Amino acid sequence: MEMHQLRYAVAVARTGNFSRAAEQCHVSQPSLSQQILKLEEELGERLFDRTKRVARPTPHGEAFLRRALRILEEVDAAHREAEDAKQLLSGSVTIGAIPTIAPYLLPGVIENFLGLFPGIEVVVHEETTSGLLKLLHRHEIDFCVMSPPIPMERIEVMTLMEEELLLALPPLHPLGRKKSIASGDLSGERLIVLQEGHCLGDQVLGFCTRADLKPRISFRSAQLETIRSMVSAGMGLSLVPAMAALRKSPKEPVYRSLSGKKPSRAIVAAWPSQRQPGRAAGEFLKLLAALSAQTGGQTAE
Repeated sequence: MEMHQLRYAVAVARTGNFSRAAEQCHVSQPSLSQQILKLEEELGERLFDRTKRVARPTPHGEAFLRRALRILEEVDAAHREAEDAKQLLSGSVTIGAIPTIAPYLLPGVIENFLGLFPGIEVVVHEETTSGLLKLLHRHEIDFCVMSPPIPMERIEVMTLMEEELLLALPPLHPLGRKKSIASGDLSGERLIVLQEGHCLGDQVLGFCTRADLKPRISFRSAQLETIRSMVSAGMGLSLVPAMAALRKSPKEPVYRSLSGKKPSRAIVAAWPSQRQPGRAAGEFLKLLAALSAQTGGQTAE
């Protein structure tokens, strides 16, 4: 059974005549009649009662044509959706991002993307690295934005930027008055970090280990905004991404860049090697890369 046979049969039913149906389908009348006969032979039933001037569907033909019409409508809709997607008039992009990136980097990219492609729906999943990798493995997201290491094989990675981790201080902390703050100045200070499972927490502790610091962990949180508030309240120090320091709030910590070897994190986009991002996701990645390049050169005042 071929799609053109279904179209021919529906055209005959609509026009009630083989010749007019052939004209509508832009084929010769003998060719259309032959295809209808082949279809009837395959089905083992006549679809039409034929006279010299009129062709009327048989009872079996009426039942078949109702289903054929639904099939053709679905196929036409699929073609329209594919064309819209090709022109980026409709469709969706599903993005995963770790919580220490999503609220700071993605809003600006999404705003620019929707300005260019208003018909595309953007869905964002905030998860820890392990949660995002599960979504990638199940192909539930197009790509994710995270920070290495990425403990998973068959993942393609595009580096977006290298971001400095800034020292966050309570507003009246003595270190805030120093012209230059070295990593050794943090010795003995209370440190506030993210809970286990968040890569930023591991990155901060990793920096302390490399700098031979043994900080006192005074508080762990699952939210970066909570850490900022705790620092502002004088409960300890922390290291936060520069992009988070750009977002101002009424009670803001003091941010300083450490001298010497600065703590930093890489930010990457990742997707399964066997499943490349589609066109809409690809356009989003282009905007994301462009904005990341600009953001990577900014620091908090």
